[in-house]
Amino acid sequence: MELFSTQTLLLFLSFLTFLYLHNRNPKTRPPGFKAYPLVGSLPDFLLNRHRFLDWTTDVLRNCPTHSAVFRRPGKVHGIITANPDNVEHILKTNFHNYPKGERFNYLLRDFLGQGIFNSDGDLWKLQRKTASYEFNTKSLRNFAIQNVTVEIQTRLIPLLQRASKSESVLDLQDVLERFAFDNICKLAFNVDPACLDGGSGDAAVGAEFMRAFEDAATLSSGRFMSVFGWVWELKKFLNVGSERKLRESICTVHAFADNIIRSRMEAKDPHNDDMDLLSRFMAKEENSPEFLRDIVISFILAGRDTTSSALSWFFWILSSRPDVKDKIIKEIETVRASCEKRDYGEASFGYEELKELKYLHAAITESMRLYPPVHVDTMACLNDDVLPDGTGIKKNWFVTYHTYAMGRMESIWGSDCVEFKPERWFDEEGGVFRTESPFRYPVFHAGARMCLGKEMAYIQMKSIVAAAMERFEIDAVDKDTCPEQHMSLTLRIKGGLPVRVRPRECVMSTA
Repeated sequence: MELFSTQTLLLFLSFLTFLYLHNRNPKTRPPGFKAYPLVGSLPDFLLNRHRFLDWTTDVLRNCPTHSAVFRRPGKVHGIITANPDNVEHILKTNFHNYPKGERFNYLLRDFLGQGIFNSDGDLWKLQRKTASYEFNTKSLRNFAIQNVTVEIQTRLIPLLQRASKSESVLDLQDVLERFAFDNICKLAFNVDPACLDGGSGDAAVGAEFMRAFEDAATLSSGRFMSVFGWVWELKKFLNVGSERKLRESICTVHAFADNIIRSRMEAKDPHNDDMDLLSRFMAKEENSPEFLRDIVISFILAGRDTTSSALSWFFWILSSRPDVKDKIIKEIETVRASCEKRDYGEASFGYEELKELKYLHAAITESMRLYPPVHVDTMACLNDDVLPDGTGIKKNWFVTYHTYAMGRMESIWGSDCVEFKPERWFDEEGGVFRTESPFRYPVFHAGARMCLGKEMAYIQMKSIVAAAMERFEIDAVDKDTCPEQHMSLTLRIKGGLPVRVRPRECVMSTA
């Protein structure tokens, strides 16, 4: 026993010596993630898990093709890439070889079920086909604009007015999330949870649903960051810790959605012309209540988390860029002055006016380049393949394209890639918005899974910004310090975004 203990100690010391020598000279270490015997990249993953996006961005930036192999115990092997050619190969050229995959589906199945963001094959095609048709209808776009306008006029502007009068600090991220949640629930269910209206009788129910939804999204995404998959599976089996909270949150979300679907099915009217997404999917009788629930939950996830994430980072950036802010305000005033209705009481813009807010469009687009709502996206590899940059990938490996890192690559955006510069989105003449390849800018995904709600997302974001900036000065309390990132299924600001709101001086001098 003593000999065995001595041998074990010597073996352990030898292992530590190897690790020390292996990492002593960075010049002799190959680029990419450090790979240790037996444990792969686990040690560095544990050290940098709290800053995962910046850590992986640094690693990919130093790789010749901006791709690297990543290994963890438990057969978690794969490729992380920030190479546009690889992204196009994965999402378009060889799309059928890169589904979401069983691991991705398994980790999110409790929350998202078989919804469009968590399905492959024929099931995905069915949902995509139906949703694609509906999202391209003018009636749904008008329904979305109507909902946004009402939410701005009756809730957002009054809330900001109260904050400006009381001179209190407001968590803008929370406000934006509640706004987006109300809006997408109207679009998806035609039900108003009234999360932004604290005085409504239904607000408590809506707030409980929203909190449960947020917890379910955060805890589900946490499974991806678990060091060993069996840990969360054991907690789920025992119904303890984070998995118990996840189960309770999902039950609340499902109960809310199921009640709405059940009541709508019981009161089904063949002459009903509701424009919400639920009505459109209910028109197909083969869709079960559970399937309808999965579809709607996926759309709520996309509609709530993405726009609120994008605008939270946008308003933080804008607080330290008065030059950009002045250009946006000038554009808003110019468009407002050209409207037939110059009544200042009109709290938002119509579809045609929103299209004229080109600099605002560029500023929001630029903000998402640096802080994309969906920061990374992962697929599975069905069969061995070689990516365009020469990186080999094996069957059953994962492949992750790193949208956050791509926005910070000099090879894609030039030497000023880390600067917030809306002007980069215009041609040399400065007047025409320059559309970028979705494989270089995959903020709205790309290829066959391209985001269907892109236009609606811009409508909502531009409407909110224009209405708020037309009336108020909104400044982050700590505008000079980059907020800490909170990685959920989307990229949020940890602890929220505290801001101060003041009325704008000389509002609408052109009116």
